Amino acid sequence: MDQTTILLIEDNPDDVELTLHAFQKNNMANEIVVAGDGAEGLDYLFGTGKYAGRDADEPPALILLDLQLPKVGGLEVLRKVREDERTKRIPVVIMTTSDEEEDIVNGYNGGANSYLRKPVDFTEFMNSVKQLEMYWMVLNTPPPK
Repeated sequence: MDQTTILLIEDNPDDVELTLHAFQKNNMANEIVVAGDGAEGLDYLFGTGKYAGRDADEPPALILLDLQLPKVGGLEVLRKVREDERTKRIPVVIMTTSDEEEDIVNGYNGGANSYLRKPVDFTEFMNSVKQLEMYWMVLNTPPPK
């Protein structure tokens, strides 16, 4: 597992910019790969499409996953991640605006490690991203390969 790469699967350009800004402002050194829809995220993970040739045996250390994605929805991405031996142990944090109980339950039932509702307030969002990165990339011990 690439211990430094984070895969952000997010279609909203404003949320992408805000997330990248939060990582930069918090001096997080992780490489962040952005996939603009669920299909692109799966292509990155499995080395297909525009990522053909990428070593799929080197998955990211963390996936930040929106639920409402074009082409392939977030829950379907999560299902495919959990089905594959190469990716099933990657921590997946759902980062979404939805606070619908059904989305939360479906996310956890699908194998999400965490469900984070994106705060509307800029300062709260910055703090959430900082804590998220600190836990998953610094404090958490990932499973061995």
